[in-house]
Amino acid sequence: MDLRKLKTLIDLVSESGISELEVNEGEDRVRIVNAGSSAPAGQIVYANHAPIQQMQGNPAAMTLPVAEAPIPQEAPAETGFVARSPMVGTFYRAANPESANFVNVGDTVKIGQTLCIIEAMKLLNEIESEKDGVIKQILCENGQGVEFDQPLFIIT
Repeated sequence: MDLRKLKTLIDLVSESGISELEVNEGEDRVRIVNAGSSAPAGQIVYANHAPIQQMQGNPAAMTLPVAEAPIPQEAPAETGFVARSPMVGTFYRAANPESANFVNVGDTVKIGQTLCIIEAMKLLNEIESEKDGVIKQILCENGQGVEFDQPLFIIT
């Protein structure tokens, strides 16, 4: 990958405020992680180095693998039942943007009541409450991507 393209991508990440960018170009793969510090604009990790004859510019500058620092994840204060995502998808609090949310913090829920929708592969899956109780905390933002077994709600 051209050094100018790499610099442009780093500048894009630092100016846009996104936390991570991954670009695949042929056999080259570049992942830029914005550390959020005033030092370097981001970290560059090469997963697949290009052959030497394809590199342009200074080869020492092109191959600067930097170890990616692990990001500590904050565990929710689990003082109640934790409703978790049964699949990977996109979390939605309402059936459509004009509708009211299925539940809000402080709402009382019953077993089988719809808590949210997770869209996976263009299918909308209603996620129902497995316990009776009160919504203590909503752990995801509307439109956020969620992973399998990720905590979504805390019900007390």
